[in-house]
Amino acid sequence: MADFSWLTVLGFLFLTFNSGMAIYRSNGDAGSVAFVVVSYLDLVALFACLRYYEQLDQQHSQKRARVKAGVWSLTTLLTIMFSYKVAEIMPLPVKLVVWSMAAATTCGGFYAFFVHSEKPVMPAAAPRPAAAKDAASN
Repeated sequence: MADFSWLTVLGFLFLTFNSGMAIYRSNGDAGSVAFVVVSYLDLVALFACLRYYEQLDQQHSQKRARVKAGVWSLTTLLTIMFSYKVAEIMPLPVKLVVWSMAAATTCGGFYAFFVHSEKPVMPAAAPRPAAAKDAASN
């Protein structure tokens, strides 16, 4: 594994500090503490999976598929968790919008990860010289 950059270390320190402060400010509310802890662990696992996925080469297609499924599962969990927290305090019409956006994001991610396959780009045909065009048209 390559060394972590200082920016990565700084990002994780910031995430850890903010998670600790959120737990401290929760005043012992078990639901809030659980939300922060699960979100933190989910983000750490997501970053680890993404890093591992980037290091796998194309020969490990089965491993890449499993890691990709893990990434989608972790992002879906985060989407559902945050949508629940936001929708919890919103009026019904906004709740419906929040949950619709969460469903669209989850389904779109599934489509992009597992259904859509990027076709290889075919090089454009070289333009024919003007003399060849004239000869072909006669």
